[in-house]
Amino acid sequence: MSAVSNPSSSSENPKIVVERNPSESSLSELNVKCWPKWACPPGKYRLKFDAEETCYLLKGKVKAYSKGASASASAPFSDFVEFAAGDLVTIPKGIRCTWDVSVSIDKHYKFEPSSSWASSSS
Repeated sequence: MSAVSNPSSSSENPKIVVERNPSESSLSELNVKCWPKWACPPGKYRLKFDAEETCYLLKGKVKAYSKGASASASAPFSDFVEFAAGDLVTIPKGIRCTWDVSVSIDKHYKFEPSSSWASSSS
């Protein structure tokens, strides 16, 4: 299976992109095993991403609800993406979301440097 995203995405409404079970060669090319690790227990976490993050989940399960998503009887939290162990996830800069972690997370991650950092030199 390849990337999963919302087809109505635009630059004004960035979406989390999930690649299910990427190949070992893809993970090696990205050097994922050298990225820092982060873990968290089950719970709900409000997050704002100030830089694009790419992460590879070693274990766990998450439903990420976009800011503004709300529940109703007919459409409970319809604006979310779900990812779990074995998924490679790209979270765009500027997105705000709530992570509902149902199974403890253990992941490798990296942040893309901002353009001002990347272009600065001494």
